[in-house]
Amino acid sequence: QNMLEELLIHKPDDPIQYMINHLKQNNDDAPRICVLGPSASGKTTVAMWLCKHLDAIRVSRETLLFKEILALTKEAKAYKERKQKIPNTLWANLIQERLSNVDCIKQGWILEGFPENQEQAWMLQSSGIIPRHVVVLYAPDTVLIERNSGKRLDPFTEEVYHTTFDWPSDPLVQRRLVKPEDLSEQEMSKKLLEYHRNFPEVFQIYQKILKSINADQPSMDVLSQVLTYVQTRHRSAAPFTPRILFCGPPGSGKSLQAALITQKYGVVNICCGQLLKEAVAGKTKLGELVKPYIDNGYPVPDNLVMKILAERLNALDCMTNGWVLYGFPRDIEQGEQLQKSHIIPN
Repeated sequence: QNMLEELLIHKPDDPIQYMINHLKQNNDDAPRICVLGPSASGKTTVAMWLCKHLDAIRVSRETLLFKEILALTKEAKAYKERKQKIPNTLWANLIQERLSNVDCIKQGWILEGFPENQEQAWMLQSSGIIPRHVVVLYAPDTVLIERNSGKRLDPFTEEVYHTTFDWPSDPLVQRRLVKPEDLSEQEMSKKLLEYHRNFPEVFQIYQKILKSINADQPSMDVLSQVLTYVQTRHRSAAPFTPRILFCGPPGSGKSLQAALITQKYGVVNICCGQLLKEAVAGKTKLGELVKPYIDNGYPVPDNLVMKILAERLNALDCMTNGWVLYGFPRDIEQGEQLQKSHIIPN
């Protein structure tokens, strides 16, 4: 699926070679994550923690301007020195240049605080930069304004601390913390207003891959929710026929769960015991062979059960709508026979 997406975005002149190169990179599982949210919501903390945890590369406005030596860095810094706003096009080009480096391709990337508006999101998309997961941190404005005033930065590690909520225990770290060039309460309110105005459009673009997480809770809770989300795989848009197998001891509720799933998803409900009784009642050839075993209360041989089961599961309704099976297999041998008959649940 990723390869097809890339083909559609980049439209290479030689698609076959492009696909070969894509498969050689073997990076389909590399993280591609955007961490978004208003000022003081904890984007840097989350992005840095994810980088350590997933061994990915963190990319932010600060790293692009002060840590990287890219072709466009000089141009962007010139705007900064003149106290002018860096154009969206320049940001998008800087990000594209950084994300096309080998480390980002191999290890994956965490893009922090970008895009902030619809125009930036569209620019990223047209450059072929499409995240797999978008994490949006949120908290009440009053909390964010309060957090902003107590923010402290470690210039060595770039980690962000707080005088009230997250003070480091190491005295060495405490001594080197600096107060960042903070916004006044008025400027912060203005920035939050702008964020709330722009965010709905960004949400619209990424809504299928976006998860909002409340940042006004203990940091470990925030981090664990973020990690759980970024480790999920999004469901493929490819057609999917469910083949479901229920196992469990007698009385564990297999038949009830199978009935509920059949009702909700329209799959075919198959109970192995019921299937054997139907074969006998229908007086089919296999049913005639099974009848003496059932009449005398003996277990039906596995090879006969498998033939009846395979015939039913290969019927048109099962092939089209999918199925849910319970009552078989009951042991390892039956499970192996099921696999040999190419009846493999997914």
